[in-house]
Amino acid sequence: MAKVKTTFFCQNCGTQYSKWQGQCTACKEWNTIAEELIQKPEKSDWKTPEKASTKRVSKPLLINEIDTAQEARLNTQDHEFNRVLGGGLVPGSLTLLGGEPGIGKSTLLLQIALKLPYKTLYVSGEESQKQIKMRAERINPNSSNCYILTETKTQNIFRQIEELEPDIVVVDSIQTLHSDYIESSSGSISQIKECTTELIKFAKETATPVILIGHITKDGNIAGPKILEHMVDTVLQFEGDRNHVFRILRANKNRFGSTNELGIYEMQGSGLREVTNPSEILISEKDEALSGNAIAATLEGMRPLMIEVQALVSTAVYGTPQRSATGFNAKRLNMLLAVLEKRAGFRLGAKDVFLNITGGITVDDPAIDLAVVAAILSSNEDEALQSDFCFAAEVGLSGEIRPVQRVEQRILEAEKLGFSTIFVSKYNKISLKNTVIKIQMISKIEDLVDFIV
Repeated sequence: MAKVKTTFFCQNCGTQYSKWQGQCTACKEWNTIAEELIQKPEKSDWKTPEKASTKRVSKPLLINEIDTAQEARLNTQDHEFNRVLGGGLVPGSLTLLGGEPGIGKSTLLLQIALKLPYKTLYVSGEESQKQIKMRAERINPNSSNCYILTETKTQNIFRQIEELEPDIVVVDSIQTLHSDYIESSSGSISQIKECTTELIKFAKETATPVILIGHITKDGNIAGPKILEHMVDTVLQFEGDRNHVFRILRANKNRFGSTNELGIYEMQGSGLREVTNPSEILISEKDEALSGNAIAATLEGMRPLMIEVQALVSTAVYGTPQRSATGFNAKRLNMLLAVLEKRAGFRLGAKDVFLNITGGITVDDPAIDLAVVAAILSSNEDEALQSDFCFAAEVGLSGEIRPVQRVEQRILEAEKLGFSTIFVSKYNKISLKNTVIKIQMISKIEDLVDFIV
């Protein structure tokens, strides 16, 4: 007989306890510990018992003897997805994709599954085959490599995998799966850990890449135990605002590539369109020059972007001035306002300041400091900046203009998009020659004031 036992798990962080208690000692949350039944059979394998075979035991190898030949990646036919993964799917890897409800996670992976030239199994525990077919008709009706399976029991899923032998498996979502080896409900801590363990075992033994969709909590973190993110090879975050058409794909963890890469999509009626040149979209078109607008040259991973910073400075009506920032760190905005008041002599203490990064994106690159300052000064003086000016520098507490990394890449991107002048730090070492764009070097914030006021 299989042994059945009861244990207690924190539903917030996944910590296990032998008995119930009011507060979790790990995450300090109250009333999150719930009782779950755990049943472990004597033997568990993703394969059926009759097909399970003996495996060779691993032996230690001298590090110099290990084969370093890079394994060929699988091309997903999606340039943005490939970029974030580091060049494509690695055989035997497990990728977890998280995001807000309705942001487009299922659409993105179904779209990729329909375009793949490999035999793909799309397992859905949330939608019926007819629902998926209706969406597929809208995205890409002609696909001969994508198989749809609506199932939540992992043993049945692995039985179909053995018969079909797919090259790639997509699971939507990990919170809907359940295993016979665990007697708790789907989405519980123990079920998520067990199902993920079975999928990892399958992926590593067969060298088949598996992509999982994961739900997120109200705080924006992947739902379930934190160990889920440690178990998988890659954690991707699909971000965006429902009020905007743009979606951003980021890598929070990647064992096979950089976590600094960024993919940008545009949501359309026919699915998600890859945005190859996001700078032209993030900069709004205007018929006339308006005050309070400045263009910043920023970097997301290896990709240079030109984004528009908008500022509005007005007299405070209620005595206490407001400081509001959308897409930018509010504390850093307060710091820059203090620098302007102390070093440049602008009296902004009695004025409301509102800042917005257009396109609904959030930027934490310090190189946009100079553009923020320029936009604030432009709005304060009600003088429009030249539309072909852009900025790429960090502002220090003493008012100095500090250099930023990879400034040459930013300059070339600005030149490609037709800007005439870029403001950078005097202390940047620039080796570019014969550039069409004028590189204006400044050392302190007063130099910027002389140019734009």
